[in-house]
Amino acid sequence: MTERVAATPGLYPLPDWAKETLSDLKGHQKGDLLSGDESEAITEEYADVRAEYVDDQLDAGLDRVSEGQGRWDDMIAHPLTVHDSVETGGIVRYYDNNNFYRDPRVVDDLDFSGDVARELEAAAELVGDAAPLAATLPGPYSLAALATDEHYGDDAEFQAAVAEFLAGEVEAFPAHETLFLLEPSLVTSPPAEGEESAATEAIATVASATDADVVVQTSYGALGEKLYAHLVDEAGADALGLDLVAGDRDETVYNVQEFGSTDSLALGLVDGQNTLVEEAETVAERVEWFESQIPAEGFDTTYLTPNTELFYLPANKYREKLHALAAAAEVLD
Repeated sequence: MTERVAATPGLYPLPDWAKETLSDLKGHQKGDLLSGDESEAITEEYADVRAEYVDDQLDAGLDRVSEGQGRWDDMIAHPLTVHDSVETGGIVRYYDNNNFYRDPRVVDDLDFSGDVARELEAAAELVGDAAPLAATLPGPYSLAALATDEHYGDDAEFQAAVAEFLAGEVEAFPAHETLFLLEPSLVTSPPAEGEESAATEAIATVASATDADVVVQTSYGALGEKLYAHLVDEAGADALGLDLVAGDRDETVYNVQEFGSTDSLALGLVDGQNTLVEEAETVAERVEWFESQIPAEGFDTTYLTPNTELFYLPANKYREKLHALAAAAEVLD
């Protein structure tokens, strides 16, 4: 019987009460974005944000609780932008939307950082035994694709170095049940034909660093057929995350029908960029519709997730979407 798990990887929106305080503490210019050596006042403010995120998830009844990434100035680049071997360049637009990140220019070896592990340790202390913990990291393909290499000098070597760096970070994580690797670039800027295996090998490097279930979470539409097949066969993931909100969902269903799937799947079921809140019954119907299209006995686990991170939303809407996902999992039970 398939286990249905409600979970929300990635960034959450900053609470309204924290926005002005953090803006004043951090400043308002590019040079005032997070650098990894923030003041005690900033650290304490983010600790309060983290505690609220955990409370929101426990209150909603999610099956996995994440840290929420409140400290992250962006959804992918953060682990590099706070690294000592990285200098930050100009502001770059993310994925053809109105969000931006600082171009991380890698200028030296990517050795161990521990920044994300420290965040996760703080979240683990807050969660305790109340729920299993989920960790979130950018996937190596997307992180390398969005960064600028000024040190390694070869695209394949750089991607492999990013993967090794992320794997080292994962090895320092506290106990976690699920690891989400965010890989939107696999959809928006997929590897060139013949280079798919390099991308999946990089993902497998990170996946092999944990005993937790690993979900490669994609967004913004359907994966290309050939890349999808490579990911199923080579990425070492327990689940692929598939966007069922995007209009090309039939292509996603075709991929699973034609090429099979990982033992588990993560389905992007609520719109992370739209303030309209889906009813729990609607979310449950989307799961049942998808599973009815697949000629298989079922999956080990179906993760019920947003199709993108929820940081795009107002805080009240993000909370309502947490509740919708958790309630949908209960409807399906």
